[in-house]
Formats: sequence, structure tokens, C-alpha cells
Amino acid sequence: MTDLKPGERIDDLQRNGYRIIQNPEKFCFGMDAVLLSDFARVSEKERCLDLGCGNGILPILLAAKTPGEQFIGLEIQPYSVDLARRSVALNHLEDRIRITEGDIKDASKLFGASSFDVVVTNPPYITDSRGLPNQDEERRIARHETLLSLQDVIRESAAILTPGGHFFMVHRPFRLAEIFVRMSEYQIEPKRMRFVYPYLDREPNLVLIEGVPGGKPQLTVEKPLIVYRAPGEYTDEIYRIYGYETEKGRANDQSDEATDNQK
Repeated sequence: MTDLKPGERIDDLQRNGYRIIQNPEKFCFGMDAVLLSDFARVSEKERCLDLGCGNGILPILLAAKTPGEQFIGLEIQPYSVDLARRSVALNHLEDRIRITEGDIKDASKLFGASSFDVVVTNPPYITDSRGLPNQDEERRIARHETLLSLQDVIRESAAILTPGGHFFMVHRPFRLAEIFVRMSEYQIEPKRMRFVYPYLDREPNLVLIEGVPGGKPQLTVEKPLIVYRAPGEYTDEIYRIYGYETEKGRANDQSDEATDNQK
């Protein structure tokens, strides 16, 4: 039996019987992480690094959804590191997942250049000059670029990836121009992109991006991903991504916020 600390709970991930330990008083994973786990591709024998793994949701979901050989999560917040490590142990995934405490800005020093085949990241979306900082430390660091910048994330990803490796990121569309500039600066060629819309008649509020270091210029824009067909009712694709075979009832979204208010 896993020992839980005050405020913690165990949520079912609907994948391979895996579960995750979360603390709603601090920060729970959002739909953006789940969508990125579906968008990313990790092949057999590949090593994958999650930059800013939080409570370990991406490494655990990717271990369930892909044949990747090893998943490393890098996280700077000690409490999140502890949560992630306990969730890894809860699922008996120690042979495939390792959680490392450290700063994303030092990732290439910690792991070495060209050391991973795949990098995934769900970084803070909001610059310090945009929006009101959340007063809770864990939430503020997860949502706002207080400890690192978008440039830090892309620079370290470029340094860590092997030639021909793959970079996967979820972010906000309003940062897309800056994202492409930074990717070009560090020679990560955008190869695949998908916009996420809360409803069919709304503007997109998330974008999923794949890039390849030194890749040839050719960007594929995939069909839109629509989250809700009606209030409280997911589309068939969202049910599939969450692991539900039918659409009876609302999918048991364990995230702390709907896609209209990610992070």
C-alpha cells in the first residue's frame, strides 16, 4: 500500500492499470499532457527525456502508450520529484522510468550532448510580463516562465537530441511565432503541427508541435483536434486518447482544469 501525504490522492490513468499520485492543493496534470502523450512518438529502443516532468504524468503515459526503452523525467521542484518517483514505484516501472531532480537550463550538462532520441516537454506557457502570477509556488513555476524561458527549453532540447531525433512540445498558439523563431535559431526544423480547439466554433487554445534537428524544411499541419462536441461531452477522439472505448458518460478527466484554462 502506497503511503500518501496530506492532500494527496491516487488517480486511475485508464492505461495498463497505471495510476498516479496527485495533490490538488498543489498541481495536477492537465489535458495538455495527455494530448502530448498521444501526439508524441517513441519507438522501440529509443530513450526519451521529459523536460519539466512535474508529477511524472508524461513518462508514465508514454511508457503505457509506446514501446520506448527508457524514459527520464527532469524536474526542478523537490515535491514534484517525490510525487513522480512514488508514482513510478506505484506502477512498478523503475526499469523503464527514472526521475532526476535538476534544472532544465542545465539538462545538456546533466545528461550530455546527443544523449536522447526523443525530447518531450510541456513547459510554462506564460511569460512573466503576461497574466497574473499564481501565488502558489508549484502552480506559479508550472505556469509562468519564472525559472526558465522558452529559449532555454529549445536550446537544451537541441543540445540533448541525437541527429535525426525528435522534439515534441505542447504550447499556446499565441507563442507560435516565437516558437518557430527559437526552433530555427537552434536548428530544429518544424515537421508536424496540430491545433487543439475546445469547440468546433472556437479559436485554438493549444498547439502540438514536432521538430527534427537539422531536418529538411517541410511542415505538415494535421487536421484540427476538437475537444468538446457539447458542454461536458468529449469528442470520440478525446475519448480514445483518454483510453475510453465508448462515449457513455463524461470521460474521467483527472486533470485539474478543462482545456479552456490549461496551466
